Amino acid sequence: MNLIDCHTHSTNSPDGYNGPEAMVLNAIEKGLSVYALTDHCEINRWFTYEHYTKHSNPEDTYDFAHDFEISMRDNLRLQEKYSDRITFINGIELGQAQFNFGLASAVASDARLDFIIGSCHQVRGYDDFAFTDYSVTDAQELVNRYYSEVYEICRWGEFDVLGHLTYPLRYIEGNCGISVDMSMSDELIRESFKILIENGKGIEINTSGYRQKYGRPFPDLKYVKMFRDMGGEVISVGSDAHCTDDLGKGVKEGIELAQAAGFRYLTYFRKRKAHRQSI
Repeated sequence: MNLIDCHTHSTNSPDGYNGPEAMVLNAIEKGLSVYALTDHCEINRWFTYEHYTKHSNPEDTYDFAHDFEISMRDNLRLQEKYSDRITFINGIELGQAQFNFGLASAVASDARLDFIIGSCHQVRGYDDFAFTDYSVTDAQELVNRYYSEVYEICRWGEFDVLGHLTYPLRYIEGNCGISVDMSMSDELIRESFKILIENGKGIEINTSGYRQKYGRPFPDLKYVKMFRDMGGEVISVGSDAHCTDDLGKGVKEGIELAQAAGFRYLTYFRKRKAHRQSI
């Protein structure tokens, strides 16, 4: 099985633990055929903290414009250095485009990028799902709002694959043990998938859930199969590793899930162009 990991983070993300070169070398050591470094690029915190209103959280990380330039510099250097040893992809995880679609479009148009994951880690008026206090927050309402804003991101569409579709469940169900009715969002998810498919975009199987309390990928078979049954052809697999130890973890299981849903190849991107690799 040719292993691909198309969602990882280095110390060029605020929550990364190993440097970008260490991540690339570990991908080579683990025998990956394709490896993408997709450090965080949060549109709602693109500028320095001083740019935002007093309602912004000073404990959050800001100035992703600075981090983006460092990431591009490092990734392009490593891409050239290791071009004969691995297919290395210069990517980003573009978070919260719905906060400023104009700015998101400007970032997404950068010609240096090979690959963009479109993600949503928080919705308007709330903190990141990882830091939300669910004892005082209506989890079901928050999930419903999440899929409404994911739909907006899909309509904008200037990315390659939609990241971790069921991200809120990592914290709401996995960490807090609160059940939500996902069927309430199924129609919005179908509409989002329809837009993605019409525009040649894909979704990812994010395997981080396998090694977390949640115990399942984001999304699970139900939604991967829904996407395939609707005509979706672009699927990627990523560990969402933030350290070398987690790099590649769950990728084999993610590929098997893609096969179970009816996919016969994975897709990765170079210069924003899709390339297929048989499973």
